Amino acid sequence: MAGRVDGKKALITGAAGGLGEAMARMMAREGAKLALTDIDGTRAEALAASINAERPGTAFAYTHDVTDEAQWAEVVDRAAADMGGLSVLVHNAGVGGTLSPIETCELENWRKVIAVNTDSVFLGTKHAMKHLRQNQPGAIVVISSIAGLLAAPGMGAYNAAKAGAWLVSKTIALECAKQGIDVRCNSVHPAFIKTPILDPFIAMAGGDEGVAHQKLSRGIPLGRVGDPDDVAYAVLYLASDESRFVTGIELKVDGGMSAQ
Repeated sequence: MAGRVDGKKALITGAAGGLGEAMARMMAREGAKLALTDIDGTRAEALAASINAERPGTAFAYTHDVTDEAQWAEVVDRAAADMGGLSVLVHNAGVGGTLSPIETCELENWRKVIAVNTDSVFLGTKHAMKHLRQNQPGAIVVISSIAGLLAAPGMGAYNAAKAGAWLVSKTIALECAKQGIDVRCNSVHPAFIKTPILDPFIAMAGGDEGVAHQKLSRGIPLGRVGDPDDVAYAVLYLASDESRFVTGIELKVDGGMSAQ
């Protein structure tokens, strides 16, 4: 089925690589216009140029620190102006931070992880809602993590940040529904996916990616680490009108990890 997001105008944060790039390329193929934001504006511009080479006028790029409220206010307005509206917001930007036990975790690391993964969902939704109201039906997709549902030693900051992103997505869903706004909000919870966020695990495996992936997949019933497109397909569904009666859910893309 082609054109699953025809006419949609989507802003994707953290779009310069990894999951964000996979989402952007997939949504472009399926008919969406895109505003690609990233703290690395140069890479975001390169991705937009690559997409536009195949589909002229599809993608726009912006340098964007998702922890900065003033930048959020500016970026959503520019994106809406460039695309002729805003109907989909994908909160994808995230950081893993330093893996460490609570008693040795630096406050600076804790605050950065919370700011990028959780505060950004609040800030972006706050400033994007005026545009989403004008472009109904709309959708907000929050990329949380299986780590927002299942805790692990040494991952306190990340667990807390992704759990916060998960629950605030439900608040957003309920607030929109209560106000009669046709803007849905759902969260996606990947397990281990082949992106740079796995770099600390690869480093712990002596730099051997294959060994790291093998160790990480031991806790996944399907027996493998996920691919970026596995998550991009989930986002595509939640951004499309196929999911018009779906709001406030957590969609697990974890190979069965949370079913154990």
